[in-house]
This record gives sequence, structure tokens and C-alpha cells, in this order.
Amino acid sequence: MKAVIIAVLAVTFLAGAAGAATTIEWWQFWTDPAVKPVIESMVADFEKANPDIKVKLTDLTWANGHEKIVLAFSSGTAPDVVELGSDWIAQFAANDQLADIGPMVSVDSAQFQGWGLSTYKGAVYACPWILGTRVLFGNRDLLTRAGFDTAFYPINWAQLKDAAKRIQALGSNLYGWGSNTAEKHRLYKKYLPFFWSAGAQIFSDDGSMCVVASSKAVQALRTYQELHDSAGYVDTQRGIEDAFLDGKVGFIISGDWLLKRIELENRKTNLLSTFVPGPTYPGRSFLGGEYLAISKDSDNKDAAMRLIRFVTSPENQVKFCKANRSANPSSLAAQDDPYFSSSLHLQTFIAAIRTAEHPPVDPDWVYIEDILEKAVEDAIFGSHLAGDALLEARYKIEELKGLR
Repeated sequence: MKAVIIAVLAVTFLAGAAGAATTIEWWQFWTDPAVKPVIESMVADFEKANPDIKVKLTDLTWANGHEKIVLAFSSGTAPDVVELGSDWIAQFAANDQLADIGPMVSVDSAQFQGWGLSTYKGAVYACPWILGTRVLFGNRDLLTRAGFDTAFYPINWAQLKDAAKRIQALGSNLYGWGSNTAEKHRLYKKYLPFFWSAGAQIFSDDGSMCVVASSKAVQALRTYQELHDSAGYVDTQRGIEDAFLDGKVGFIISGDWLLKRIELENRKTNLLSTFVPGPTYPGRSFLGGEYLAISKDSDNKDAAMRLIRFVTSPENQVKFCKANRSANPSSLAAQDDPYFSSSLHLQTFIAAIRTAEHPPVDPDWVYIEDILEKAVEDAIFGSHLAGDALLEARYKIEELKGLR
């Protein structure tokens, strides 16, 4: 009888242990009907491969997701895994709210791009997932009408300005260049590719000086200003994309979401895609992205890291990009997938990601971004000379960072 009781207790204990899976929370932003099922499928596949772990998935929105994350960290209710925009990582790292995952990812680091955006003061606080950049799109039909052959690509500022002006000269409500209005979080991302392509920097190498008003930075802003003044169709990002797809604009800077629009809307656009030019070839574009971080207070860091590795695996990044019709995986192995080599325009984005520059990893970046955006607005839409606008920005950044 005693042996039977022991056997029953043992079976009960094992059954209880088998059912005692660890539950981790993952907060993420991808709610698009084409993408969300892929996220849910990844979670299901992960749980099947890891029966000891259950994932509680929570959707965030770009309208208030950042605020919810801030509140969760400040109240001690942050999830185990959280998707962060690259601009946010330094903010939470500086507040000691993210786990340093460097020791956990060091063996994988060479397989991914984008670590610079998640490294703050020598520690790594997030894993690159989905990166993003901008490229130059052109309308080949308008270029042909302006006298260019089908092999033409503008490879420097001089060629871009010449091509935009020649398209502008065609008349009939045609424009050479799509120029952004003062749309928050947009305009500075159009200027920074010119800025970086010119070899300009926001801070000196040692971080002790703000050098945003250098001669190279001024040259870049003047070039952008000239395109705006001489050939610009001015509208919101959506507006200039609409005009471009309608065949009214020769060149715009945009992301891979434009390729998605062309496919879904069945647009018959004779498209050119290339790097955003610099004074010499090649130019350098803007790099950002979505990252997966672990809360410092998480009690399930190993399980959280297993989920991150699974989601960012090459095969899952390819699945994600196919669903989103995008070309921005952080995994180098994923970038070599035939899906991306099947399209010249997808390849343009892969190449641009590999050479793009990212903003400083700085907890004050959101404020620096505002200052830079205001400088570009003052030069483009106000009465400031390019040099004066950037000099004013330099003084504001120095005051913000205590460099004056």
C-alpha cells in the first residue's frame, strides 16, 4: 500500500512539473493584418519547440506604445521581451531598465548587422531585428523624356541636381524633386543622408564637441535646399509618394514601404532605385530599426533570450519580410535569401543597409532630433541661411549636452 501511495504521489508530482511552464511576456508593434499572423505563427512554433515556455503576446501601437513602455518600466511591470525603436534604446539603457545581453549574444554578433544602435557605453542592450533605411527612387519615363538613357543613375549631387532640373524643365505640372513639408520625424531623415554622405558628423569622435555646423554639413544642407528651391514638389511624405506614383515627380527619397504600395496598388511605375547620392559615390543613408530587448527586472532572462534568438533567426526574418513585403532583415544569412535577390529594388535596400549610418546612441537623441529638424525647417522654409541654421542648432545641442 505504501508503495502504491508513493507511486501515485510521484506521478502527480511529475504531471504537475510537466505542466509548470514558464510564461514570458512579449510586447510588440506589428498589428498589420498581413504581418500579425506571422508573429502569432512564430510564437506558436516557438512554444512547440520549447514546451517549457509559454509566450503572452501583447500588441502596442505607435500612437501610445512608447508611453506605455515608459510607464511599465517606471512601475516595475515591464514585459520580459519588448520591441523598441532604435531611437529609444539609449533612453531606457541610461535609466538602467534594460538587461545587458552582451554576454548572451557575443557568439551570434557576427551574424547580424545593427549592433551599433543597441550598444550604449560599451554594453549591448538589444538584439537587432528589423532594420530600416532610405533610398533614392526615380521615374525612368521622365528621365527618358528629359534626355537620359536607360542606364542612367545619378551617382553624385551634381548629377542628381542636373537630372531634377531637366525634369522640372519639361513643364506640364511636372517636378524634378519631391520635397517634404515640415512633417515631424520625417524631414531630418531626408537631410541626414546628405549630411552623412558629405562626411559630416554630429559630434566629434571623442564626443567632446558638437560639430553639426561644419562646412561639410552646411554643404549638404545647401544641396538639399537647392533641390527644394529649384525643382521641388512640396508635400507630406504620403503626398510626395502619391505624386511620384502618379508620374508627376522625378525623384523622391523613401523606404521599402513604397515597393509594397507599388505591388499592392498594381502601379505600373518604370522605377529606378539607388543610394541617396553624396558629393561623390557612394552616398550613405539613414539607418534605424526595430530591436528586441529584455527587461533588467525580468526573472526569465534565459527564456526571453531563447525567444529573441528564435524570432530573429534567418528563416523567421525571411518569413517576416515576405509577409511585410520589405527588405530589411538584420540577419546576414537572411539577406542572402533568394527572396531578396529576386528583385533589383530589394537588393538596393540590402546594399543601402550595409553602408548606412545611424544617429548617435544618446538618451537625449529625441531632443537632438528636434533641434536638427528645426534647423532644416529654418533653412528650407524660413529665412535662415544654411550655415546660420546649423550654427544655431550647434549652440542648442551644446547647451543640451552641457558642452558649452
